[in-house]
Amino acid sequence: MTTTHLISGGARSGKSRYAESLALQHAGAVCYVATAERRPDAAFAERIAHHQARRPAHWALAEAGRELASVLQQAAPGSLQLVDCLGMWLMRFFDADGRFDAYAWQQQRSALLALLTAPAASIVLVSNEVGWGVVPLGAETRHFVDELGRLNQDVAAVCQRVSLVACGQPLLLKGQP
Repeated sequence: MTTTHLISGGARSGKSRYAESLALQHAGAVCYVATAERRPDAAFAERIAHHQARRPAHWALAEAGRELASVLQQAAPGSLQLVDCLGMWLMRFFDADGRFDAYAWQQQRSALLALLTAPAASIVLVSNEVGWGVVPLGAETRHFVDELGRLNQDVAAVCQRVSLVACGQPLLLKGQP
C-alpha cells in the first residue's frame, strides 16, 4: 500500500530531518528527489552538502527539474520517494529577472496533484510554511508566497498524512499516527 505524506515547517524547523527519519524506517528502496536548482552561491552549496551528508549512500538520487510528476511516475512500486522541497521546485518557475512562467507552473502543478491521488510508490513531500510572517513588500516574493501557500493547501488536501514541524518536533495535522 502506498502512502502520501506532506511535511511542512519553517526554515530550519527540522522538517527535512523528520522526513529523512521516516525514509530511514522504510523497508524498501528510497529515492531522494532533489528539486533545488544548483546556484553559484557558496552558502547554497553548503546547504546542499549538508543535506547530502545526512543521506545514506544507498539511497538513489533523482534531480527533478520542473517535471516533478514525471520523475515520481518512474518510481518502482514499493519504493519511497522523498521530495525535498516543494518551495525550491516552485522557484524553478521564476526566471532570473523574477518573471513567473504561469503556464508551465499550472501544467506541472496539475500533473503533481493528479499523481498524488494514485501514486505507484509512497511519497514524502517536504515544503516550507511561509504564510505566518508579514506580507512581503516585493511583488515577486508575494507571488511566491501566494503560490506556495496554495500549493501546500492543495497537496495537503490529497495527501493521506500531513505534519507540521516546529523546533524539530512533528505535529500530525491529518491522518493516523
